[in-house]
Amino acid sequence: MAIKSFKRYEKKFILTQKQYDALIPRLLEYMNPDEHCKSGKNYSIYNIYYDTDNNDVIRHSIAKPYYKEKLRLRSYTVPNSIDDSVFLELKKKINGIVNKRRVVLTLDEAYKFVNQGIAPTSNDYINKQVINEIQYYLKKNKVYPKVYISYSRKAFFANDDRDFRLTFDSQIITRRDNLALESGSFGQDILGEGKYLMEVKILGSMPLWFTRILSELEIYNTHFSKYGSEFMNYCLNNSNIDIKGRKKVC
Repeated sequence: MAIKSFKRYEKKFILTQKQYDALIPRLLEYMNPDEHCKSGKNYSIYNIYYDTDNNDVIRHSIAKPYYKEKLRLRSYTVPNSIDDSVFLELKKKINGIVNKRRVVLTLDEAYKFVNQGIAPTSNDYINKQVINEIQYYLKKNKVYPKVYISYSRKAFFANDDRDFRLTFDSQIITRRDNLALESGSFGQDILGEGKYLMEVKILGSMPLWFTRILSELEIYNTHFSKYGSEFMNYCLNNSNIDIKGRKKVC
């Protein structure tokens, strides 16, 4: 098993196809594609998000609290075997600062951990610490697999500062059935054709050259959560769910 931790601010923007096509050539003057995006290629991300029966995790999140956290299972390929590696992540946001703690497990270990409470073993101190954090989260939150979300991503790093990163997500596909990573990507596209979710991931302030380009192309900051947007669509399309995302009582 291996662990990675991330701490950063995130800013989000929705781009049209025209804005995206104009922005990418400008970025290449200052940024390099991620190693997985050479020759203009994208890579895919597949996720299972966990929530309570009453959707308490996402309801709390969209209320924009000072502190929020959520658990998700992530893979960068569609698993073919229960022995394939996946990431179990606990993502926290405290006053706008994102902190992500994750551990690499086999798909079998991850499913047994989340669904049956069987924690994986590790001799590594840091790995054990994160496993304990996730175990504590699972004890205080009775969560289940609730939403599948996958998307195609293109990513860039600044030439002079690898802490400044941009990602462009498209084809954001969601579903609430068949919640298994190994089932592959199918469902509803919640972003729509010809649109891109740009996320700016930074430790400090955005560089001046970048803010200048955004101004010239009339690209403005917005609020967009993949899970949050999926949940709002789910509420609108289900008459048995109230405005707060809870099942109506007949």
